[in-house]
Amino acid sequence: MTNQKQAMLYGLGTVLLWSTVATAFKLSLREMAPLQMLLVASSASVLVMALILMLQGRWHLAFSLSRKQYAQSFGMGLINPCLYYLVLFGAFDRLPAQEAQPLNYTWALVLAYLSVPFLGQRLRKLDILAGLVCYAGVVVIATRGAISTLGFSDPVGVSLALGSTVIWASYWIIATRDTRDPVVGLFLNFLFGLPVIFLICWWAEGLSFVYVTSGTSLVAAVYVGVFEMGVAFVLWSYAMKKAENTSKVSNLIFISPFLSLVFIHFILGEQILPSTYIGLVLIMAGLWLQQKKLKAREEALAHGG
Repeated sequence: MTNQKQAMLYGLGTVLLWSTVATAFKLSLREMAPLQMLLVASSASVLVMALILMLQGRWHLAFSLSRKQYAQSFGMGLINPCLYYLVLFGAFDRLPAQEAQPLNYTWALVLAYLSVPFLGQRLRKLDILAGLVCYAGVVVIATRGAISTLGFSDPVGVSLALGSTVIWASYWIIATRDTRDPVVGLFLNFLFGLPVIFLICWWAEGLSFVYVTSGTSLVAAVYVGVFEMGVAFVLWSYAMKKAENTSKVSNLIFISPFLSLVFIHFILGEQILPSTYIGLVLIMAGLWLQQKKLKAREEALAHGG
């Protein structure tokens, strides 16, 4: 099997996992507060990433970093998982999954915009067009099609969903200067962030939920920690390493939000609104324009441009 085929398989595996997490979020949040879900999911993520590092024979790398890198782990852990997932889960707690999930996909566009002031990249006309198309989709979804009145279904929920994209994009900009092994870095971020999440949850929500929450919600939270926060990241890393053509692998992400609607409808029982389909198509079209720009840049570099 060629490296490109392996990359596509890893990419498809990642996309399948990403497609299920919005459903898992809502199943867990039926009985758990966002903080409680974050505590369970983060704990599961730390355990699964530790296991992955052991199986890969890279466990020792977690103990061979400098003091500065451990301090970096704590700082980045406050962003991801602490702040990012708390805001994201807060959005899913207030919005239907079919609304929160597409809004979260606009983080890639936010990353392009934030890269201009923080990474010195140029903003091109295509970026502006992509933004207009993407955020037209956001308005359609957030208003449930009532564009003329701009009556947002849940302004706080929409703000949290869009706010999570800014946090996630900021995290990846900071990560561009991260010299740690990617899996080791993510493991340490979650490991250092976990005590903070535990203390905040204990203070704000209490810990008795572990004994009274049904198995379905707890299993869903563990699923999120194992697969969304852990395994999916590792699979995507493998896909990028194996890829001979990264654009083909990256394009797989466009499958995820549409496949996610299938799980949302049949498992959660949400009736998918026409505005969701229209808004999602607009968001994906905007992201496709953004990908088109990246592909053109890759081709130019390959030909010495």
